[in-house]
Amino acid sequence: MDWNRIEGNWKQVKGKVKEQWGKLTDDDLDRIAGKRDQLEGKIQERYGIEKDRVRREIDDWARRQGW
Repeated sequence: MDWNRIEGNWKQVKGKVKEQWGKLTDDDLDRIAGKRDQLEGKIQERYGIEKDRVRREIDDWARRQGW
């Protein structure tokens, strides 16, 4: 997975992220700006799940998106 591609296309990717993690607000997504570590932290905060699980979920999601 090439996270640089996700970061570079963040405006297009934001909608798909919001579909997957609906508790994230538009403001959250604007602040995250494609930074994976910030996305992980915000998902942890909103959903109350541990960091390792968040990483796996993001990896799985990105694979399903073809990234």
